[in-house]
Amino acid sequence: MLPDFDRLLQRYADLVLKVGSNLQPGQRLAIIGLRTDGVPLEAAPFVRCLSASAYKTGARLVDVHWGDQPMRLERFRYAPRDSFTEYPAGRAEALVQYVHQGDAVLTVSAIIPGLLSGQDPVVLATNERTVQQANRGFTTEIMRDATNWCVVAAAIPDWASVLFPDAAAETAQDRLWETLFRICRVYADDPVAAWQAHLQDLAARSQYLNDKRYTALRFRGPGTDLTVGLPEGHLWRSGGGHSRSGIDFVANMPTEEVYTMPHRSRVDGVVRATMALNYGGDLIDDFELRFAGGRVVDLRAGKGESSLRSLVSMDEGAACLGEVALVPHSSPIAQTGLLFYNTLLDENAASHLALGRAYKTNLIDGGVMEDDACWAAGANTSLVHVDFMIGSGQIDVDGITSGGAAEPVMRSGEWSIAL
Repeated sequence: MLPDFDRLLQRYADLVLKVGSNLQPGQRLAIIGLRTDGVPLEAAPFVRCLSASAYKTGARLVDVHWGDQPMRLERFRYAPRDSFTEYPAGRAEALVQYVHQGDAVLTVSAIIPGLLSGQDPVVLATNERTVQQANRGFTTEIMRDATNWCVVAAAIPDWASVLFPDAAAETAQDRLWETLFRICRVYADDPVAAWQAHLQDLAARSQYLNDKRYTALRFRGPGTDLTVGLPEGHLWRSGGGHSRSGIDFVANMPTEEVYTMPHRSRVDGVVRATMALNYGGDLIDDFELRFAGGRVVDLRAGKGESSLRSLVSMDEGAACLGEVALVPHSSPIAQTGLLFYNTLLDENAASHLALGRAYKTNLIDGGVMEDDACWAAGANTSLVHVDFMIGSGQIDVDGITSGGAAEPVMRSGEWSIAL
């Protein structure tokens, strides 16, 4: 076990609740798993630390949704094929209720990469559609920052063994915990102060891009030449968010991105992914997408192509973009040299795009706009929002001005802008 592990784990939990969810005295806290599944049982030590920290903060109630990923696999192996259109109604209702009550929501991401690889792609697609439809109300509220929410990672043995296959199970888990502590600034003399300085830097980069009012971004690199149009009134955001009730929070820990909304019908060119994507338990790798008029018109993948095709055909908006994000190649997550197979971490290692639903909060006054108004402004809508990574040390990004001039924003994966 890592030296002083128990103290570090509690320090991590305290940081998550103070900076991430920013739990308020008297607030309730809901702890859920990734994709609204339950929190894996193996993450129990971390969840206990979170619970202790929450109650010390003044939480009225901590409600944990537990789950078991191997049981999820057994369902895909043995359950009736026509049962994957079913979803526990009470679970979806509970999630929406949390938000309507003003509860803080914390998602603990602890995965088994490729858990469902090799399962029937038709069943995988059916299940994914069912989950997304059932939780659409909850996801919509979260994406408009209706309450303070945060997603964090926890090391579990099966995940750690994939990342460190040459290490014994306990050693692998220690190495993953150490990595998470490092990239989340737990080792800093004052982790809260370190996070405040980091968030200020990200906010300054967002403000620079907002002041520029670029009409488009152009990405160029190996296998990539893509122009992403930006709607009038687009808004760049970074790690810090504000809930409907005015609570500051950080949605992802770690976070290294600044991001905005693409115009759903103004994306053209080809883009090659630079990392594998763990989608719904299946791995998609070595893939590229071609866009015309904002939509995916062609794609290929060396692995998981059927899952990728299912994703872009999930609904009308799944073939369009809902997010474009910039991340320097020198980010702490990229510098680990690891592919985490976990979007929370991988999206903060590289610039990325997201297929599907846009964040309303990436439009000026978008949080109070009706859906039709957002659509008219260029925002995409979909059941899904799936990030995939396109950044590397070989990617250049230009901002296109209203006059058509190209200005360097990133070169060789690093910021070119001076703050």
